[in-house]
Amino acid sequence: MGRLRVLVIGSAAGGGFPQWNCGSAVSRLFWEDDGRVSARTQSSLAVSGDGKSWTLFNCSPDIRQQIMANRALWPELGTRDSPIASVLLTNGDIDHLGGLLTLRESHHFRLFGTRGVLSVLTENRIFDAVNPQFVPRIPVSLDETIDLGGGVSAEIFAVPGKVPLYLEEGEPEIGAETETTVGVKVTGAAGEAFFYVPGCAHLSESLRERLRGAELLLFDGTLWRDDEMIQAGVGVKTGQRMGHISMSGPDGSLEAFKELGIRRKVFVHINNTNPVLIEGAPERLEAEAAGWEIGYDGMEITL
Repeated sequence: MGRLRVLVIGSAAGGGFPQWNCGSAVSRLFWEDDGRVSARTQSSLAVSGDGKSWTLFNCSPDIRQQIMANRALWPELGTRDSPIASVLLTNGDIDHLGGLLTLRESHHFRLFGTRGVLSVLTENRIFDAVNPQFVPRIPVSLDETIDLGGGVSAEIFAVPGKVPLYLEEGEPEIGAETETTVGVKVTGAAGEAFFYVPGCAHLSESLRERLRGAELLLFDGTLWRDDEMIQAGVGVKTGQRMGHISMSGPDGSLEAFKELGIRRKVFVHINNTNPVLIEGAPERLEAEAAGWEIGYDGMEITL
């Protein structure tokens, strides 16, 4: 029996749910105290193989709130302590690295990412506040396996994506499999493993075969339909233009994952406009009927 513990400490896309200034239909339910929806912080996982040393997969701007909500991440010893031993970034999006600035208190942990993602930190001097003397930045190559400590290892791999919005120049290339956007295979000491892919533009054949037969997948659940934000009146871009596969439709994730034999599938990185956030909504029922779970803050899975 494995001992790999997976905590979904943040299940929403950028801005969280509800987004602070959003009054669209789904967010409005929260502001009106509708019990069918629950608040969610921005996308991140915490994983441990021994219950003592934890790795964060992405570090959202909500990290302080997430630590406070998850006792396993609380300090225990001395005047400066944290069980967070490592952070691994899957891309350079603000909702995945903004929380590093909260972890700037001269505390030791290791920071992993591709050279491209780490270069975002190097090029923006505000991240020097996360002192490299205490927090070494360790570049990771695609398909390289790294030891994260606590009985956990990780292998990163390219998934179809795009550069972060703030790095776009003109029309960006969307869907290329580069080190700009990666997924992670996380493995415990007994060989138990799962996949984390919080951002993905489409399910390529190479990614399809990599994920086939997985025990557990936590996957990009940003939008229900491609034009969702346009229809909600809160944006002008489709999900595809933002580098995210939608859940529904012939090219959506519900259809794409039908024949892959993945035992447990969980949507994370869910946008504030997505109707699957509403318990009992037709879209949520359709996703659940297709074998998907809707991730939530505080969800814990043991492998």
